[in-house]
Amino acid sequence: MLLDLSARFHLPASRLRKTLAGLFAAAAVMLAASPSLAQPPLSGLVTAGKLTYGTAATFAPFEYTIDGRLTGFDIDFIEAIAKKLSLEPVPLNLEFRGLIPALQGRRVDIINSAMYINPARSEQVDFVPYMKIGQQMVVRRGNPLGIRGRDDLCGRKVAVTLGGIQETYARQDAERCKTAGRPDLTVMTFPTAQDSALSVRQGRADAYYESTAGVAKIVLERADIFEAVGQVFEFGTQIGIAVRKGDTATAETIAAAIRQVAADGTYKRLMEKYNLPPEGSLF
Repeated sequence: MLLDLSARFHLPASRLRKTLAGLFAAAAVMLAASPSLAQPPLSGLVTAGKLTYGTAATFAPFEYTIDGRLTGFDIDFIEAIAKKLSLEPVPLNLEFRGLIPALQGRRVDIINSAMYINPARSEQVDFVPYMKIGQQMVVRRGNPLGIRGRDDLCGRKVAVTLGGIQETYARQDAERCKTAGRPDLTVMTFPTAQDSALSVRQGRADAYYESTAGVAKIVLERADIFEAVGQVFEFGTQIGIAVRKGDTATAETIAAAIRQVAADGTYKRLMEKYNLPPEGSLF
């Protein structure tokens, strides 16, 4: 066969052998470096042919609404993932605290809502990580109370999203104030991060906790009203897509699709589109 190919392409057999070996080697490298081009189909979907996902569209720039339309990094991200799986993405917009019950009750196939991965949640669901982010404080422009960090919040009021990871951090800070015998830190909970921001703008709260991604967005868009203060904390916390506990097949399929979205450059483009810090990338 090699002699036939040599004659057909007018190449010496030795040179053809080297050419073919080089092609095979290059193909092997490409296959090894690339994610699988085919994932096993997801079974037990809420609706056949559709990827139904739960989201709480209150966490810009990951998921939020503009004129009633869902938008954000996660919304574009899941569309790219679903495309790799030949599925149609279908959102179910819920309160954040209702997301895990909806997944456990099989109302949704996955949770796609920038969910922070922590031990408590990991006891209830499994995660496919896709980014890491940190936290920072936001105050009114000019910082009228001179808040320089979390240690300055004793005796103040801090706003957080109800049930979000920021509430956990704020209550930890409140406990530290109490243990130190300092004035109480009042934790104010709101349905959305936007409500927390509004409370600070109106002077009802002195500061609010927000993700580094959310801080970048609000300070960029409303620098006339808000400013970030203090050091970034808890950076390195991962967020992920949640699947039902023990559902390794769905987790592996979603993970493979994410690797494809990263490999074709979509993930990086979406991070740039939504002004997300590049150091948060997991790819």
